[in-house]
This record gives sequence, C-alpha cells and structure tokens, in this order.
Amino acid sequence: MRKLFKALAVTALAVTASFSVAKAEGYPDRPISVMVSYGAGGATDFQARIVTMMSGNEELLGQPMVIINKPGAGGRVGWNWLATEADADGYTLGVYNIPHFIAQSIEGGVKYSADSFEPIANWGTDPAVVIVPKDSPYNTIQELIDYAKANPGKVTLSGAGLFVGHHIAALQIEKAADVKLAYIPTKGGGAAAMKAVIAGEVTGGINNLSDAYRAREAGNVKILAIADDERDKDFLPDVPTLKESGYDVDDSSVNFRGIMARKGTPPEVIEKLAKAVPEMFAHKNVAAQMKAGGSPIKIMNREEVAKMWADRQTYLAELLKDLKK
Repeated sequence: MRKLFKALAVTALAVTASFSVAKAEGYPDRPISVMVSYGAGGATDFQARIVTMMSGNEELLGQPMVIINKPGAGGRVGWNWLATEADADGYTLGVYNIPHFIAQSIEGGVKYSADSFEPIANWGTDPAVVIVPKDSPYNTIQELIDYAKANPGKVTLSGAGLFVGHHIAALQIEKAADVKLAYIPTKGGGAAAMKAVIAGEVTGGINNLSDAYRAREAGNVKILAIADDERDKDFLPDVPTLKESGYDVDDSSVNFRGIMARKGTPPEVIEKLAKAVPEMFAHKNVAAQMKAGGSPIKIMNREEVAKMWADRQTYLAELLKDLKK
C-alpha cells in the first residue's frame, strides 16, 4: 500500500510540474496587470506607463500590460496588497520603488519585505531634489537652510510619504545641516507633493528629479539641489549636489524603479518575464519617451536587481539606525 501511495504521489507531482510548464509555455495568453503603489500622474505612474507600452509586441510578451493604481500610506497600501492578496500567477505584477519598500519593511508595521517578492528587472533611477515654488524668495539651498536655522521647524517640505526616498533625503539634510525641518508626507505620492509646492501650501518639497524637471520646464518650480553623488548632466546640469553645497548627503535616497512579482509565482513564468522585460525597457520608443519626460534610464536584469535589493537592505538598516539617533 505504501508503494502505491508513493507511486501516486510521484505521478501527481509529475502531472503538476507538466501542467505548470504547459501554462508557462502559453504565458501570457491575456493582458497583465501591473500595480503601481502611487497615484496617477506621479513619476512612478508616468514612467510605468511608458516602459510597459511595448509589452504587446509579439517579440516581447505579446500581451499588453495594464497599469492599476493602489496608492496610500507612501506605497504601503499597494505593496501590502501585492504581498498578501494578489494572485501569484504572473498576471498581476507590481512596480517596486527602492529604497521605499525596503526602508518601510525595516521600520515595520507592514506585511512585506524583500522576501515577499521576486525581482524581474529595473528600468531607471530617479534622484531626490529640493524644490521651491517659482516665486519663492529662496534661490539656493544655502538660503533655505539659513532660514531654517533661524526659524527651527518653520520650513515645511512636502514628500511622497514616510520612509520613502524623499523622507530619507530630508532626514539626511537635517543631520548634515544640523537643522530642524517639518517634513510633510502627502496622500497621493509625488504628484500630490508636487501640487502642494506649486500651490504654495508648503515652503518647498523634496521630490523626484523627473517630476521636478517637468515642473521646472513648465515654469512652476525652482530646483535648488540634488541628493546624489554627482550632478545630473543630462537633465539638470545647472543644479548642484547637496555635497557641492557643503552638506554631507549621498545617493541613499535615489529611487530605483522596476517590476517584480509576488513570491510563489511559477519559476517558468519568472524566467520568461526576466528575459522579455529588460528587452521591453530597452526599446527605442521607450528610450525616446523617457528622455522627453526627463526620466533617467538604468536597466538592470533580475540577478543585478536581486543584488541591489540585498545591498540596500543591509545599507538602509544601518543608515536608518544612524539617522534616528
């Protein structure tokens, strides 16, 4: 009897594996949803719609990717949903933002960590920048910091949420300049944070380079500094880094963006996505639209993204511990 049960178990496993492979070979046979944890119109949403637009090409995935927005709590709402409720079948993927979801998992109070997801590919990086309204009296980061030192807590800066890149940059600036700032996380992500600056509801903001670039082109904001190790020579060559301005702020807040799947997605599906998605990101039409939108591209494959996640996990655990002292 034991031999019979063992034989049946082996047969069942073989049938399951065969079925899984068959499903993967036909994957995808319908549109794929891609969840963005921020509202429509912000940098993540804007870029996600561009980088997925060639998905339907037969030489790529042959099916369109459809963006669905699940904003709230600086990305927590969407990533909680992806980690615990979304189907792990390859037809519901998600956009990741690093350092956001890793920093949030380190701080706690969420249902996800890097182990909840499978990295697929990275499409770009987006440094944080300090911005003020177009009619602000501040024209340099030094002028803004000087006012903040003379008026502790009175400089209000909007950002996309708690323990996202914007917040990390604000914490770094506070420590480097020995100043007290009032960081205000907005509902709706970067788009809402930008609107608050343009409307003059806050002194300024910390936002994404890509959003700020478009807002400056429209004549709505001034960009005072960039939180990166070097100036952005392609889009903001005239904007100094915070380091150049005398503040020890590095690239810790730079926003990496890409696509991931829920843990448990069939490995055959992951493999197919890992091959097609970087090619999709590299399409010439994608590159042209990303450049027009002031959005830096940095394509990384699955293995490179996995290493980046692991490195950032270790680094952010120490950084956050230090910033909260």
